[in-house]
Amino acid sequence: MKKTQEVITFKPKDITKRLLAVLSERAQDVVTKRYGLGKNSVCLTLEAIGSEYGITRERVRQIENFSINAIKKSDAYKSITTVVSEIKDIMDTHGGIVHETEFLGAITADKSTQNHLHFVLVLADAFTKLKEDDEFNHRWTTNVKVAESIQTSLRKLAKNISDTDLITENVLINNLLKEVKEIADKSAIDNEILAHKWLKISKLIDQNPLGEWGLSKSPNVKMRGIRDYAYLVLRQHGSPMHFEEVAKGIQRLFGKNAHPATCHNELIKDGRFVLVGRGLYALSEWGYSRGVVLDVIREILKKDGPLNRDEVITRVLKERHVKENTILVNLQNAKYFSKDTKGRYTLA
Repeated sequence: MKKTQEVITFKPKDITKRLLAVLSERAQDVVTKRYGLGKNSVCLTLEAIGSEYGITRERVRQIENFSINAIKKSDAYKSITTVVSEIKDIMDTHGGIVHETEFLGAITADKSTQNHLHFVLVLADAFTKLKEDDEFNHRWTTNVKVAESIQTSLRKLAKNISDTDLITENVLINNLLKEVKEIADKSAIDNEILAHKWLKISKLIDQNPLGEWGLSKSPNVKMRGIRDYAYLVLRQHGSPMHFEEVAKGIQRLFGKNAHPATCHNELIKDGRFVLVGRGLYALSEWGYSRGVVLDVIREILKKDGPLNRDEVITRVLKERHVKENTILVNLQNAKYFSKDTKGRYTLA
């Protein structure tokens, strides 16, 4: 989805320069380094700043908090009311709760300028920061009640997805918008765009390289090895593939080198895959059962009862890509199969 850049009428660096001017030289330096407001856009830790000044991290924290309170009491801070209102309006059009990095990036691509915008968010009472946790990324909101509603909906959305589910983007977007219809309808931007922004907040749901959505912890979303990549290759192909073609598919779709022999060895050990012919693999979720041809015949007869020769062949060929003669040879095994009075094959 194409990203659009928000247009602002102020220069963030000019704003923070005006705000920092109310502080002492040391306080300015501490805040500048803490929030990456200088030539170096890296935000330093309390420990790093304390080490430079030969003071404790707690003392640095005190200076930081004192400086922020001092700025908020100043005339310079009162003069940026329209700036805060402008940022708030943008955040509201983004649904009232935003992924920190995504929101700042929507306003400017420059990392240094993003730091200056972030500092305004920290200062202004109009914005509440919700810190990163196991479920969600760092986010900001203009309305805590709305934020809680969105987060509840994202949790519910994730709860309805199993560990192995893969969902198309359209389905996921529609499911989310059903949950948050009232909030989405009040937004000034397209609902689909809005849903995408909200999905960015969640750590519970993510997208794999093929554009499919599922739980972040799922091996179908966060691939950890050849088997997981092979599963997605076969799933996209939709029918059995030779392990050499699976290896080529992994390289083509994901840019991962997969040696054919390694691929073969990995697939044969994983219950998600079924060897259905000479080097041909299918997904077990397609209805294929594991085992050699003899095992397949036994399962078919156990399930369907006595069958004639052609019926057995037809059913086995749905499970295995083998020659008919291979099936007939297995049917001659008197240890496992016999014929009834009507000439139908049954279990011995």
